[in-house]
Amino acid sequence: MAIEIIKADKKHIKEVSILFDHYRQFYKYKKNLNKSQSFINERIINNESTIFISLYDKKIVGFVQLYETFDSLNLNKKLVLYDLYVLEKYRKLGIGRKLMNKSRDFAINNNFKRIELSTSIDNYSAQKLYESLDYIRDKEYYDYGLEVLK
Repeated sequence: MAIEIIKADKKHIKEVSILFDHYRQFYKYKKNLNKSQSFINERIINNESTIFISLYDKKIVGFVQLYETFDSLNLNKKLVLYDLYVLEKYRKLGIGRKLMNKSRDFAINNNFKRIELSTSIDNYSAQKLYESLDYIRDKEYYDYGLEVLK
């Protein structure tokens, strides 16, 4: 079967939302398809992120979501690769790699200087993928967060 990577648009919202909800559950968040669909709908309709989807036998089986931001120190634009998910049944087929490569090509073609991402400390398979694609684990900076709304 051929794997095709395309940019998601309005007609893909429902299917991407289902995958996005699975992605959130992977990271131990409660299932909430309505909120997941609302979130994905807003990102696509308002052009607030770029989402690429993976089609396997014409079925959406994976996605990557990218957010544009800026790098003040390097005086450039950069992408934050925030979400990457492939349905478990379709892992080990190179789909995650293809989504990552599509993200890299998108960054190059749109003059982004850098792609940044984070993953959980125990997500070893993702770390292995990222490092195989020449992503370098940061040893200089720590990530911090502050929850301001409950």
